[in-house]
Amino acid sequence: MSKKRNKYLKPFRNIFFLILVVFAVWMIFFDANSWLIHNELNSDIEELEDEKDFYKNEIIKDRKAIKELSNDEGIEKLAREKYYMKKENEDIYIIEYQDSIAKVKRNE
Repeated sequence: MSKKRNKYLKPFRNIFFLILVVFAVWMIFFDANSWLIHNELNSDIEELEDEKDFYKNEIIKDRKAIKELSNDEGIEKLAREKYYMKKENEDIYIIEYQDSIAKVKRNE
């Protein structure tokens, strides 16, 4: 039984192996530039890049909206569709379909 124990403990008697193990543990868990901190920072970078892509797409949408609203026809279209504005001597009829009413109720 003593020989089996010596067989498994033999690598731990080597000073270079012990130094390597201590160094690896220190670098993975305790150092300021540890592997754990790097993983956390990499995940933060990925989240920020996703936000950056989202905001770039929002900027593109906003530029299109500004371009549409830069002329009188675009402003009139927005006023009629969103705010239900009308010209004098004009009647507006709002037609709602059954499926659009159901979507509004589900969202509330």
